Amino acid sequence: MCNRFRNEIPYDEYRAAFSSRRIPVRWPEAAPNLEPCDIRPTDRAPVIRQAAEGVEFAQLRWGFAPARPKAGPVINFRSEGRRFSHGRCLVPASCFYEFTGTSRPKTMWRFSPVREPWFCFAGIWRPGASGDAFTLLTTSPGEDVRPFHDRQMVIIAPADWHAWLSFRKPEEELLRPLPPGSLAVEQVR
Repeated sequence: MCNRFRNEIPYDEYRAAFSSRRIPVRWPEAAPNLEPCDIRPTDRAPVIRQAAEGVEFAQLRWGFAPARPKAGPVINFRSEGRRFSHGRCLVPASCFYEFTGTSRPKTMWRFSPVREPWFCFAGIWRPGASGDAFTLLTTSPGEDVRPFHDRQMVIIAPADWHAWLSFRKPEEELLRPLPPGSLAVEQVR
């Protein structure tokens, strides 16, 4: 399952994209420093989240605290058959990676959007003892991901960003695989 994604999105692009879709986001007073980087579990990443005061930009830790001692953080969460009545967020990304093979180093594959320069994962967030955190939602794989993994991250189409954040559509309409040909796949290792 996805345990690394990349973010190369300039802050001004976030603002322009959400503004053009008329999504009222509260932005920080000063632009945050968002250097292009790979994001791994427990790293902080930009999110657009539904909070008590409305939709806001924030930087949260990737991974909920583990449910049992010595377990890793919960970075992916199965979406099928579940309702998400609070804590919804969008997690912007330029691409994500999957790994195949049994010996190390494993083969690394990059999945990038075909029609847009970046996309948003569907996520949920919650407060935690060490600060707010998010996890990414998963679903059955679409045609682009199926040859590499038996699950895939849910990517929300830009036209549905507001619907996800504002609870305007049922989960089953939004939390599904992308249509075939939506992702470019490239072997990087």
